Amino acid sequence: MEWSDLRVFLAIARAGTLGAAARALGQTQPTMGRRLRALEQAVGQALFQRTSDGFVLTAEGAAVLAHAERVEEEAIAFERRLAGRGGTLEGMLRISASDWFGARVLAPILAGFTRAHPGIVVELVTNARLFSLARREADLVVRIRPFDEPEVVQRRLTHVPYALYAAAGTPVPVVGDGTGCALVTMDTAFEAMPDVGWLTRMLPRARIAFRSNNREAQARACAAGAGLAVLPRPLGDAEPGLQRIDLGEAPPGRDVWLGFHRDLRRLARLRALLDALVEGVAG
Repeated sequence: MEWSDLRVFLAIARAGTLGAAARALGQTQPTMGRRLRALEQAVGQALFQRTSDGFVLTAEGAAVLAHAERVEEEAIAFERRLAGRGGTLEGMLRISASDWFGARVLAPILAGFTRAHPGIVVELVTNARLFSLARREADLVVRIRPFDEPEVVQRRLTHVPYALYAAAGTPVPVVGDGTGCALVTMDTAFEAMPDVGWLTRMLPRARIAFRSNNREAQARACAAGAGLAVLPRPLGDAEPGLQRIDLGEAPPGRDVWLGFHRDLRRLARLRALLDALVEGVAG
């Protein structure tokens, strides 16, 4: 049994299909199938049941899963320790952030950083999914809530103020009413966010016209006249065709946190990036 085959097994167990697992590992689907068959022959057991909906772990596969995850943890910890000793300003750094913050705030800072350090390749991933620092899915994660993992080193990067916006020329609605108003807001999976609650409290009779988990999409829909939207000010103030609406009370802002695994705290290129982010956001 080889570690590379266990990586294939874990990818299939997590993705549920050969195609999705192949994309996750950068392999082809036939290669994944061959590697899985080789692993099942090596252990002498069928590890997955093939169904119309995808691959489902057998009892034997579930038993292997726990062991494979422990092997993965040790292998990744070894990689982190080696990476954390890197003292040169070269190599790759993978950063995870939300869509609008990555595009509007981080991208210009990262562009300057790569010009100053041409030996470093920065990969920015904007995704609603929370990336795992322990599994090295990202070297640095930027998000709007603190980290609770004990192995993560974190700091508050900045505070982002929010405001209410509408398409230019939209009349100011009546606070506490909102009759006849349309709203652009988060999708139902994020309806517990503070700005969503503020919006429904300030305009309880308004109707929801458009939902999205993507703030950029909300800003564009708002500018196109879909309705009023609460947006981060760095996004809303820069979006053409939007005007800020004052209801006498600002919506709640959000703190932005950054975190990285403690094993990477001595990584020179990561320390350089942290300095650049702190300075760039403050400036």
